[in-house]
Amino acid sequence: MEIPVTGLIIDSDDPNSDSHHSHHLYITTWNGQPVHTHHFSGLTSFDAGHRHQYAGITAPAPTGVPHTHRYLTVTSFDDGHEHEVRGVTGPAIPLPDGRHYHTFRGVTTVNGSYPHSHRYSGNTSV
Repeated sequence: MEIPVTGLIIDSDDPNSDSHHSHHLYITTWNGQPVHTHHFSGLTSFDAGHRHQYAGITAPAPTGVPHTHRYLTVTSFDDGHEHEVRGVTGPAIPLPDGRHYHTFRGVTTVNGSYPHSHRYSGNTSV
């Protein structure tokens, strides 16, 4: 099954990129429906004597239909290490004005000189 996707690719000469240049893909429609993203952020649980901050933007998902979003980011560098935060949000939670948000929760990857993980949870932006 093929799903039509439209978007644009921007060629960037980002000096912080590991390669000579990079490309950024921006999806604008998925199967004929406009797409959207949400911001998410928070603090991890306090484990092994510290906690981390994290923030990111979800992957695009179709607008106006039941959906979830994938998310992936890296925590702040604290206590000499960082963790990956990755998962799939819960389904859209509608608001009276027609907008929506999603809940998310999970456990970070294991890292640190004393190997450990952290719990996290929260709500995306509207």
